[in-house]
Amino acid sequence: MNLFTLSLALFMQVLAAAAQGTELIDSTTVYIQSISTSSTPATPLAEIRYNPSLLSAEIVSFDLPELSSDSTLVRIGIYDESTSSWKSSTSMTSAESFSKGYRPTIVLNLDGQGDVLGVSVKSGKIDAGETRDFGPIVKVVKMGIGKQPDLNRPVVLSPEGKVEQPMAEKTFLQKYWWVLLGATMLVATTGAGGDS
Repeated sequence: MNLFTLSLALFMQVLAAAAQGTELIDSTTVYIQSISTSSTPATPLAEIRYNPSLLSAEIVSFDLPELSSDSTLVRIGIYDESTSSWKSSTSMTSAESFSKGYRPTIVLNLDGQGDVLGVSVKSGKIDAGETRDFGPIVKVVKMGIGKQPDLNRPVVLSPEGKVEQPMAEKTFLQKYWWVLLGATMLVATTGAGGDS
């Protein structure tokens, strides 16, 4: 009975640790601003909660923007209303990304510490017969180390600073002249074995 209680307690601790690891611990608000001839303020687009270590996220709220008919491009990013400046890098997308028949996908780009570097939005055309879920999607992408180039051997320079040309391979005669010279000397010094 003692073993059963101990294993049950251990299982409960593992379960509690797993539940804490899946919590969405950070949140951010994504803003949208119409880029048109008249200046329009940035308005909240979505509130997103995310976990930078697990790269999981969910959309807490999403307010479909009401854009004017003359706006064709919108700016997306993290906006600081107190300083009236963008806190992250921004991206531009077509205003049609939020129109009927399209499903927006919000992509949060994180740095190595889990802070938001930038936000981008892409959308895809949806078919009503294919899916019933028309809501926006959120993805979290963490910055990683890029692939290093595969380099060849370093270039060897001569003392004059020029690239050394590989020497041409020697011919058979250049390699074994001494063997032919020795064979010729041996044949010349031995007698013909005539009658003496």
